[in-house]
Amino acid sequence: MSITKEIAVDQITITENGTILIRQTTRIMEDGNELSKQYHRSSFVPSSDVSAQPQNVQDICNVAWTTEIVSAYQAQQAQIAQEQADRQAQQEAQQAQNNLPQ
Repeated sequence: MSITKEIAVDQITITENGTILIRQTTRIMEDGNELSKQYHRSSFVPSSDVSAQPQNVQDICNVAWTTEIVSAYQAQQAQIAQEQADRQAQQEAQQAQNNLPQ
């Protein structure tokens, strides 16, 4: 009777903005029969450190994350941050206006 644990990345998806989604499967096997299976999902945005990931994930990231993709992702994130800051400032201004004495 031999019990083994097998871990493998069985799914890799690249989204439109360059985010890499992976699914890792952990299987517990006994004499070739699967006793249990669990999934773990992770995501990596362009230019993330993926050095601790399996080589196939690193290779896909290196191909998918072109200079253009990384730049577009960073620009998108900067735009989102600016929009959030603008909304926050607008809410604070509205709140200050509502707190003025009548």
